[in-house]
Amino acid sequence: MEPYEHATRRPERRPWVVGVSGASGTPYAAAVLRGLLAAGEDVDLVVSRASRLTLLDETGLAFRDAHWREDLTAWLSTGADGKPHVFEPDVSRVRHWTAGDLAAGPSSGSYPAKGMLIVPASTACVAGVALGLSKDLLQRAASVTLKERRPLVVAVRETPLNRQTLRQLVALDEAGAIVLPASPAFYAGATHIQDLVDFVAGRVLDAAGVPHRFYRRWKGELGGGRSPEGG
Repeated sequence: MEPYEHATRRPERRPWVVGVSGASGTPYAAAVLRGLLAAGEDVDLVVSRASRLTLLDETGLAFRDAHWREDLTAWLSTGADGKPHVFEPDVSRVRHWTAGDLAAGPSSGSYPAKGMLIVPASTACVAGVALGLSKDLLQRAASVTLKERRPLVVAVRETPLNRQTLRQLVALDEAGAIVLPASPAFYAGATHIQDLVDFVAGRVLDAAGVPHRFYRRWKGELGGGRSPEGG
């Protein structure tokens, strides 16, 4: 039997690569990951070294390569307000790659990925991807995503933005990426910090074409977000 004959018997795994950089906003990443998993998507996760410090600072949670399943489950179960055990995530569809592993699957264009979401994206990450530095797996995977013409969503989280960063964001747009500032809206009737986080996560998933029910969509009705149906 030829190898390719055996391969055709099972659906090919085609994950979304999710990169988490060192910018503030780890709850955004957690919400996006929960949304992808709820939609039945496979995920390849790359957590940068800097983002682990941010995660520890924002949530008190560690992310360790040797215990990534337990740490990821604890992270995704935590609400945006820091309350633990709010969600019940199933991380069985997640594959974790260490940020320093430049031989990992997502480092190659032949690796079958659907695209990549960088949430949140720091200005350092934006610069590295825009310049094609590929200093770690996160940046390399983003460069691969662009060269293969796959969807790349960059949820930049910084304010204010200087001229150099603005130029780099324009360069990413010109290269085919979707630049999506992590800017929550208020028309959907948010009453909790989780609502604001979920709005941004929902917009990221919208850009990737992944279905979700994170927020109330605009229907052309002023004040609809304050109605019982809109809440």
